Amino acid sequence: MAATRSPATYAALLERVAEIRDLSAAGSLVGWDQEVMMPPAGADSRAHVMAALASVTHARTTDRELVRLVGTLDGRRARLSPAQRRGLQLSRRLVDNATRIPADLARDLALAESRGLETWRAARAKKDWKRFQPALEHMVGLKRRVARLKAGKGRLYDALLDDYEPGATIATIDPLLDALRAITVPLVQAVARSGVRIDTAPLVGRFDVAAQRQFSQAVVEAMGIDLSAGRLDLSTHPFCSGIAPRDVRMTSRFDERDLRGGLFGVIHEAGHGLYEQGLQPSRARSPLGGAVSMAIHESQSRLWENLVGRSRPFWTHWLPKLVALHPQLKGTTVDGLWRACNLVRPSFIRVEADELTYNLHIILRYEIERDLIEGRQSVADLPERWNDGMAAALGIRPRHDSEGVLQDIHWAMGLFGYFPTYSMGNLYAAQFMEAARAQIRGLDKRIAKGDLHTLREWLREKIHRHDQLYTAEQLCRRVTGKLLDTDAFERHITGKLREVYGV
Repeated sequence: MAATRSPATYAALLERVAEIRDLSAAGSLVGWDQEVMMPPAGADSRAHVMAALASVTHARTTDRELVRLVGTLDGRRARLSPAQRRGLQLSRRLVDNATRIPADLARDLALAESRGLETWRAARAKKDWKRFQPALEHMVGLKRRVARLKAGKGRLYDALLDDYEPGATIATIDPLLDALRAITVPLVQAVARSGVRIDTAPLVGRFDVAAQRQFSQAVVEAMGIDLSAGRLDLSTHPFCSGIAPRDVRMTSRFDERDLRGGLFGVIHEAGHGLYEQGLQPSRARSPLGGAVSMAIHESQSRLWENLVGRSRPFWTHWLPKLVALHPQLKGTTVDGLWRACNLVRPSFIRVEADELTYNLHIILRYEIERDLIEGRQSVADLPERWNDGMAAALGIRPRHDSEGVLQDIHWAMGLFGYFPTYSMGNLYAAQFMEAARAQIRGLDKRIAKGDLHTLREWLREKIHRHDQLYTAEQLCRRVTGKLLDTDAFERHITGKLREVYGV
């Protein structure tokens, strides 16, 4: 685009940001296709497509006329409405982040992300860390370069964390995760000492995958997902890609030997999907469009997965429907299934971890990636660091790297700074659910009758529809009356474990 001079109006800003949003949506769509539909032989050409899109998006975002427009409007802030001032703030953030990154680096990152994904997928399938190590070393080098350009005199990791959780820093994350660890470790030990044995037979055995998918889709539709405005497909690593509020792509994976991964994975991604579909279509291409932060996004998936999907009221309604599709479960009680869903047992795979030990997986990843970016950890030594960390935190040591350091897709795609938002999401989810129960009379009774609509509408009204009008901190205070902390999560998890394990 030629740098033609446009009127310094908010409408002119909206027009330019809309084009950048459209290009980003195209990138998301191409990325979804790479993970879901693309034939394996298309990987190299796809990397170049993604790099070209990244280059064009970077050029549009760093265009001198856009930079001038944002600067001029900054000087006229008093004339703007509160919503326009927030949109200008977000536009300034978008432009500043882009202008710090040279065009060649933006292109190199896109190439590395696409190629890294394919290298990771092959290494994971072969349980071969050495196959992935060079690609990750290259990616870490690129991300450190990005961090140095963005951080100024600040911490390198903070600059990357800010991409996913604006305003968050090591100084704010460490106390939260330290508090979570202090809550979690004694509870894991207490469960181990309890001697209570949970029968997992309702969830582990042989389960027809087509029937699993049928049940999962019924749950997703009851949650309120509009499948005329979304898709549910299969992928190696479950994810949700919000192309637009009316085009939401969710994926999952199913295991014929275990219901948990597929079922809770689908509910988790549908929680993300509800957030995406609850955003305002009229703002989707504006500076205010989209989710406010990844921790708020994760709060929606974790709320539906854990505080609804693993609850007794949920299974009061859904157990008969599960039995109808899997007749071998005849005789299973609601209490027995609910207990099986809340088994606490240290495990290797993060996305299949129980609600209690899950945060220990996140803390390990956070500490590793923080040290990688800050230069205190080498890529070559990652398997040893990972395996020692698993042994220390959970008392188990991976048997191979595919259930260890190769299990997650994030680092292959350059998503450094993302992991802590999962645990923050758990904390937000507990606070939001407490607020929902206080404000919706008889919420659990409604869920036990199969009514998931009431909760979805409350979340849409309180959280989804605001897009980025508020910061995550402001939104949390509006919904719950307080800032994020560990109190609600501690009440939730200790209450549940008291019922299940008597601890």
